[in-house]
This record gives sequence, structure tokens and C-alpha cells, in this order.
Amino acid sequence: MPEAGSDGGQGLRGHALIQAQLRLLDASPGVYRMLNAQHEVLYVGKARNLKARVANYARPSGHSPRIARMIAETASMMFLTTRTETEALLLEQNLIKQLRPRYNVLLRDDKSFPNILVSREHPFPQIKKHRGAKKEKGDYYGPFASAGAVNRTLNQLQKVFLLRNCSDAMFESRTRPCLLYQIRRCSAPCVGLIGEAEYGRLVADAKRFLEGRSTDVQARLASEMNAASAAMEFERAAALRDRIRALTAVQAGQGINPRGVSEADVIALHMEGGQACVQVFFIRANQSWGNRDFYPRTGSGAEEAEVLEAFLGQFYDDREPPRLILLSHPIEDADLMTGLLSARAGRRVEIAVPRRGEKAELVENAARNAREALARRMSEGAAQSRLLEALAEAFDLEAPPRRIEVYDNSHIQGTDAVGGMIVAGPEGFEKGQYRKFNIRGTDLTPGDDFGMMKEVLTRRFERLLKEDPDREGGGWPDLLLIDGGAGQVAAVAGVMERLGVSDIPVIGVAKGVDRDHGKEEFHRPGRRPLALPRNAPVLYFIQRLRDEAHRWAIGAHRARRAKAVGATPLDEVPGIGAARKRALLAHFGSAKAVARAGIEDLKAVEGISAATAQRIHDFFHAGG
Repeated sequence: MPEAGSDGGQGLRGHALIQAQLRLLDASPGVYRMLNAQHEVLYVGKARNLKARVANYARPSGHSPRIARMIAETASMMFLTTRTETEALLLEQNLIKQLRPRYNVLLRDDKSFPNILVSREHPFPQIKKHRGAKKEKGDYYGPFASAGAVNRTLNQLQKVFLLRNCSDAMFESRTRPCLLYQIRRCSAPCVGLIGEAEYGRLVADAKRFLEGRSTDVQARLASEMNAASAAMEFERAAALRDRIRALTAVQAGQGINPRGVSEADVIALHMEGGQACVQVFFIRANQSWGNRDFYPRTGSGAEEAEVLEAFLGQFYDDREPPRLILLSHPIEDADLMTGLLSARAGRRVEIAVPRRGEKAELVENAARNAREALARRMSEGAAQSRLLEALAEAFDLEAPPRRIEVYDNSHIQGTDAVGGMIVAGPEGFEKGQYRKFNIRGTDLTPGDDFGMMKEVLTRRFERLLKEDPDREGGGWPDLLLIDGGAGQVAAVAGVMERLGVSDIPVIGVAKGVDRDHGKEEFHRPGRRPLALPRNAPVLYFIQRLRDEAHRWAIGAHRARRAKAVGATPLDEVPGIGAARKRALLAHFGSAKAVARAGIEDLKAVEGISAATAQRIHDFFHAGG
């Protein structure tokens, strides 16, 4: 796949530069990049025929405003030919993900979707939520649109099928039923209140339900309830009635249960005012497993076909596509996208734009959700813009801030101290930009909040100065909010002055009289404290920012503390991962007992070879 790049050798730009590139190209498939004078990639595109596609850009007129701006900024181009058109599409998606060009459509979401897992490696399988790589042996059902959708389903499934959700270690350690058995959410296999065969039938019923055969399960439960009632086993009949009700509640909560669509992702796009919302509904086993909305960056005004095609390529980059994808709009290269997704899935994937029938109704429902979600977002965005303008006015800022960074610390008497940073801007909280800082300073007095804040700000801005000294990357804040009063603000101002960053406003948010919400005082370097009217919307806005930073810092501190509490000397032994550590602790009962064990005792543990046993023994007996 040869690559070429050129500015035409004449210092040309725009249409003239692109025209000069045509003599270098042929009809091969491939990928092209358009770069500006600073060698930043403006756009990455694919082509079945590179020469024909690039010739479109060489025309001096007939372009949309977005494409015209892009052409005008183009100072050089790069080309890479491929063997096939599908290869070009794959390469294009990889380069877009890597380079994130300004004029490409970008999906700003990399979250994985949760599944339900029914484990296989235990006589009494566990049912639980699973997110991430499917490494554990078992049957996976999903994806679900959110953790909430999974949790609601699991909650109801526990009522219906009475399957355990405890870990294997907890299962083995039980000597009496837990609370879940008392509230009829588990059949208590841990203490033998149900046999392996009967529990296996419950597991089979749960799998049938998750595969879409809920009517079979419901009919059998109804038959058992009638039989129990006829035999005057009224307590058992009542329990079966409760399970049937729970099963009905699951079905009712799913809302949409298409009869003719067993497995599909329904994807609808709505665009308005230069913004886009893509709504995705997950249909599996003839059931709706939730929906999620996405707001891709449209590359300054791309058309529907380009937005949807880019969304598909990026959305399924690390997710397995279903057998059917229903779209609200046709895409330009549907055959190439079908081939790419089929190759990724290892089976045939169909892409369709339905016009009538049940499938069209599913798409229209998703389109309505996309339209309503975008309207809510635009309304919230307008309100957010007004709040940022009010913030600028209240604190005499030069302009409404585009990026606010809010800092807070969390610790218990100085231990496991963590600094938290959250980010907010015109689109609300930017959670993908949040950061945490484990406090490293060894010379800090426990509980020295000033010293902790100095360390956090020093590390943050030293890194910014190193990575983006010219402030071109968009990661520099234009307002800092600090949870604290005059002392904290003075500490931060000192750090900023020492680093030579004196043009970013700093505001400290201190609790006022009686430490009460609404009586906050605001501190700025070299200026008198300021209070805002108690009912001012901008005051509520700052409180939300401060509270979100507090929540984030506390969460990071708790995670660090939990990790420290769960740490054992085994963590330091080379070659001992999580599985071997669990096996050793289960066998010996404690890390101290492992440290005292002889080599032969260590070798008796499953998964511990003679070499590993020797390594563990040497680690704990070095120098002894």
C-alpha cells in the first residue's frame, strides 16, 4: 500500500493545490488526507477511485459551505492506495479514530455496553452483570443500553428464577441463607435448600427467557401454580404467582417487543441547527433491551448519509454488530459497510432502510426519540450558554468560559489523599475529561489541604506546558474554580505565577456563614470576597459544579482506600496475578499463612507450579 504526499511543489493551496495532485493519482481505491499549512489533518476520506474522488474537490464551485472552507484551508494532501475498497474503508475508520480531524464526523463516546452473564464453571451457575471483554466462560446476553437497564432486568429475573448473584467465594463460605433468600430473590443453593437438578431447571428457564422464549416459561409457571393450588399447597402457589407477576413486570418494562424482529440495532438520525442526535435501540430475542442517544460531532455540517456512515464505522469498531441494522437514512457505501461489518462479526450482517411494516415503525419510534432528545439537548445548551454568560458577568471575565476546571481534594486525616478535577463547558459536564491525582508528596503534613492543592495544580499545568505550550489543543482551561477560601486561592495563584501562567482567572468557592448552601463567598487573587444573590441562577450553577467536583474527589478517594485495604503482600510477588492470588488465599486463608508455607505446601495449590512455588517461597524468605 504505497503512500504519497505533496503540496504540489509550487506552494499552492485550495483548488489549485488539489488540481496539481491529480497527475499523481490513478483509479485505485484508497484513502486521502487533506492538511492545512500547519500540517494538521483537516479531513480523512476513502475512495473507490482516488482520482475521480479528488477531482471533485478540484472544481472551483458547487460545494457546500463546509467543503468549501475545507478546500480553502488545504495546503497539502497525502494518499495511500489499498488493494480493495473494503480495505480503504477500514483504513479510513482507523485514521479518523487516531487523528480525529476537524472536518470529519466524530463519535464522542467510547463506553462499552453491559451484558447479562450466566456462568458455566460452577454446579450452581451465577447470574450477574458483565461489562468488558468476554473472557469468563458462560452465556452472554446483550448488549443492554445501560447499567440501569441491566440492573432492572436482573432485579426482576431474581424474583422470577431465584438464581444466585453472589460470588463463588461467598457461595462457598455461607453456612446459612442470606437476606436474598428471606425476601424470595434466591433459592439458597449455597446451603442445600435446592438440589443441583432443580436449580439447573431454573437456569434453563432463565436462559429461555433471555433468548426470547418467555411465553414457554410463563405457561409452565402457570401450570405449576394451578397444580399447587389444586393440591392445596397454597404457599407454593402464592410463590409461583409472585414469580409470574415479576415476569410480567419484566415484559411490560421493555416497552417494545417486536414479533417479526428477533435481533437488530435500530439506528435513527435527526439533524437540526448543525447538531446531530443518533438514537440506537437494541433488539435482542424479540425484546427491547434499552436505547441510548449519541451526539456525534458533525464536522461543521456533514449530510445525513455521511454522518450515519461514519457513526456505523466508529460505533462498531470494538462492538459486535447484530445480524440486522435498521437505519433511518440510506448511506453512500452500504455494500462496503455491510462487507466490513460482516467481516468483523464473522457472519452475514444486513443493513436496511425499511419503508413499511413493523421495521419501519421501529425506525420511526427511534427517529422520534432522536428528535426529542436533540430538542432537549439544544434547550439545555441554550440555558447553559446563558449561565456561562452570567458567570462571566458576575466575575468580570473577558468572555463566557469555554472550559471550566473545578478542583477538590478528599482524604481522611491525610491518608489515601486524592485530588479531583472535573471539566464543564457549553455542553455541560465533560466527564471524559475528568482526572484524579493520587497525592504523592512525602513532605506534606497529613491534612495539608494547601499543599495537596499546590501539588495537583503543579502537576496539571506542568503537563499542559509540556504537551501543549502554544495552547492550540483545546485542553487549556479559561477558568479555575477551587473548593476553598482565600488561603486555597493564594496557594493556587502562587503555583500559577511560578509556572508563568498568570492569565487564567482563579475563583475560590468558600462556604459562608454556618457553612450553608446559598451563603457561599467567592475569593479571587488580590480582590475583596464576593457574594452572589441567594436565588441567582449562576449561584446554583456554581454550586452544581462544586458538588460534582466533591462527588468525583470522594469517589476517587474511596476507590484508592478500598484498593489499599484489599492490598496484600502477594501483590508484590512477581508472576502472581489475580487468579493465582485468589487460589492461594482460598487455600491458605491469609497472606500471612502463604508467607509461612513451605514449597511442597505451595505446590499443592491449583495453578501453582514448582517454579512458581519456589518464586513465592524465595520472595518471603529472601535473606532469611
